[in-house]
Amino acid sequence: MSGGKPSLKKEGVESHASLNTEVELHVEHEAIFHDHVAIVSYYNDCITPLLDAVDRLRQLQVVKEGIQLPTIVVVGDQSSGKSSVLESLACINLPLGDGICTRVPLIMRLKHHPSLVPEIFLQFNDKTVPTDEAHVVDAINLATDEIAGNGKDISNTELTLVVKKYGVPDLTLIDLPGITRVPVHSQPENIYEKIANIIMKYISPDESVILNVLSASIDFSTCESIRMSQKVDKNGERTLAVVTKVDKSPEGLLEKVTRNDVNIGLGYVCVRNRIGNESYDDVRKEEAALFVTHQLLSKIDKSIVGIQVLAQKLVQIQANIIAKCLPDIVRKIDEKLTTKISELNGMPRRLLSVAEVMAVFTGIIGSSKESLRKILVRGEIDEYPHEKNMHDTARLVEMLNEYSAELHNFSDHTKNFMINEIKVLEETKRIELPNILPHHAILTILQQKVEEISELPIGFVEKVWAYIRGVVVSVLNHHSANYHQLQLFIRRAVVKLVDKMKDWSIDWVTEIVQMEKETDYTCNPEYMKEWNKLIAQQQAVIDNITKFGFSRVRIDGLKEVVVGDLRGHKHVLLQAFDLKMRLIAYWKIVLMRLVDNMALHLQLSIRNLVNKEMEKEIVNALLVTGGGVAIERMLEEPPSVASKRERLNTSIKLLRESKEVLENIRDKIECGDH
Repeated sequence: MSGGKPSLKKEGVESHASLNTEVELHVEHEAIFHDHVAIVSYYNDCITPLLDAVDRLRQLQVVKEGIQLPTIVVVGDQSSGKSSVLESLACINLPLGDGICTRVPLIMRLKHHPSLVPEIFLQFNDKTVPTDEAHVVDAINLATDEIAGNGKDISNTELTLVVKKYGVPDLTLIDLPGITRVPVHSQPENIYEKIANIIMKYISPDESVILNVLSASIDFSTCESIRMSQKVDKNGERTLAVVTKVDKSPEGLLEKVTRNDVNIGLGYVCVRNRIGNESYDDVRKEEAALFVTHQLLSKIDKSIVGIQVLAQKLVQIQANIIAKCLPDIVRKIDEKLTTKISELNGMPRRLLSVAEVMAVFTGIIGSSKESLRKILVRGEIDEYPHEKNMHDTARLVEMLNEYSAELHNFSDHTKNFMINEIKVLEETKRIELPNILPHHAILTILQQKVEEISELPIGFVEKVWAYIRGVVVSVLNHHSANYHQLQLFIRRAVVKLVDKMKDWSIDWVTEIVQMEKETDYTCNPEYMKEWNKLIAQQQAVIDNITKFGFSRVRIDGLKEVVVGDLRGHKHVLLQAFDLKMRLIAYWKIVLMRLVDNMALHLQLSIRNLVNKEMEKEIVNALLVTGGGVAIERMLEEPPSVASKRERLNTSIKLLRESKEVLENIRDKIECGDH
């Protein structure tokens, strides 16, 4: 028997045997059908509320929040018989023909319906289109054209088909476009890549069960749909295979499904495809007869053959995956809802009046000032514990120490020892008592030395204010982060103020340098103490040069100096040594003043910046631009913030609705979890 319908036309024993066979097949078919109805009835009570909840979550598009839903995804190569299998499960006609029949992800929601009058409708693009059994194919084709266009291209926009019909299993399946490698009928050149991307999107989540439809006529190991499913389900733990067209290629099928070379973890189900316009009752009868009477197919275990077996398996698998996934979905929804609400609460509230605008503005200025006092004045680091660049007082000490070191690096008193002093004394001498040290000589050398280091204080001031500007801008940006326009305005005002204060500091330090260059004075006792210590060595050094002819001598506090070239200037050596020692002692005072005064000046300037100048500068700039109206305009919610607020509100609404859906079946979820 090749799988055709059993005949009752033969006479005699053969006719009697055929009659018995027909009766047995009818009884077996009825048993299978009644078992299916019993399973539908049993599982409806347990799984229908859960499945309804999952479908509602799918309608809400909770997947957009990164929450995957338990899903049975139907994949197969083009012309594998995929649509025929789904027709037999749903007991309705679906689009069939050459090429790609399914051009969009088709979500098929099958639901057992007590009424004998089916209820069928489509959902897509936020609308519902009712139809009936006679027109469902046309309705699907029209909806597909609306979604994917009139050509042969595909789309990843979902189309939902709801079938409420007596006796169908309570199932939700997602049918995906059949895999094809060669574009035909004006299909796009990248049709394979587009289909592959859609398939991988749906089968990759661990929550997806893959229903792989395979034609009995092919080598399973070469099947493209098998190759794709093995990429994401290497061990086949969530893959079920349906073998179609078994009546066309029965040879070797038993070995294929028994040997399981392609690692199908959930097993195989072999089915007979509907032929022509067979009724679905006839399909069941012919299928039952085929697997009982066919010489080869009858050897396949009855637990893996027939549409009814497939329906039962899918219902059971669906129940298991939903029971397994729902507790985790509940947890994820709760976590994401908490996170989104927290994020929304962290956003600035909308300002609805001028009073609220002014309160926010003064709050930003006040909180910024307090942060800057902590960072710039008091040296507290609790607001930026891990950002060393924001530990202002510590960084200023480091910069001040570097500045001091640079100044002292220009203070090498051993180089060309006393040569310059001798030259200056020679050129500034005049008619006067011989033991008088010319004051003009002191000022001349002092001017030269100050000129050498005059750029260092200015460079240091510029470096410090650049650093302070960065700190102040960072703090203000942080406190005004939610108000972009205000942030830009404050930044401009503060940068302008810091540049102004930097110019004040440069003017101040320039005047300080000029004072050190043009005048000399100190009441610091260290000057006389140092000079007395140095001048006490005068006679010994002079004797070593003039009497003993030393080329090098050691002076306490100066290390060793070269003096060989000084013998020719015996007449001014005493004065030159005195002048040199005075300058060495005084230069220490000059450098100390340049560092100490700089430290005092910067501390005062920073305090003035934080406590007085910053707020005054911002308010003055605000008055120039329009006062309260300008503040109100600057505190308007920028498009990016408004968009983010809208996204968060949409997500929260979706998650709350999703949570409410699951709250209604919490008792069933908890039972499934245990």
